[in-house]
Amino acid sequence: MFSSSRTACSGTAGAPERTPVAVHALDPILREGTISQLRRFPEIELREENASAPGTVALLVGDALDEGTLTRLRHLVRSEGARAVLVVSSLREGDLLEVIESGVGAIVWRHEATATRLTRAVLAAARGDGDLPADLLGRLISQAGTLHRSAAGRTGSPSSGLTPREVDALRLVAEGLDTSEIASKLSYSERTVKNVIHGLTTRLHLRNRTHAVAYALREGYI
Repeated sequence: MFSSSRTACSGTAGAPERTPVAVHALDPILREGTISQLRRFPEIELREENASAPGTVALLVGDALDEGTLTRLRHLVRSEGARAVLVVSSLREGDLLEVIESGVGAIVWRHEATATRLTRAVLAAARGDGDLPADLLGRLISQAGTLHRSAAGRTGSPSSGLTPREVDALRLVAEGLDTSEIASKLSYSERTVKNVIHGLTTRLHLRNRTHAVAYALREGYI
């Protein structure tokens, strides 16, 4: 989920299920280098940039987030149904929530973008999970807390009405636990955990677990 200490999934016995991935980068050398790193993993099925389709993970790689990259990101998620992973060297303070709300499920710093790290982020995004560097999670909590305090001072703020079970699940997601670990902590089945998170993301029109955690933080639930 949001912990950078987890290792990438590797293929199991037999043919592993493959995740379609399209790499997007303005620099052709950077794009080819990223593709070369991912090619060694049998879980990854590389696609052309213009072959994005629902279920495809769009891996956007660049130095920093500019308006062109953000526009491209929104188009891939909202119009083409892709799941998104962003790889950048830096991210401005005010851009984090906007990036998450645009549909990014995982963010990787360029200096941490090893083949294993990239693959883990791609597979997390494909599952609808979240994967953020620890320092970005801290920034997300800080920004969401500021927004919540600001909203608390206004009257008539809508309430999303998260249930205690949804709050418990999202709190554990934010702590970096995966579905099986959440199920163990809450004494639920994995299917129940998936249903709880899917239900709240669908009801609140949230794009993935990362977006759900940002929403819960911003609304003061966790």
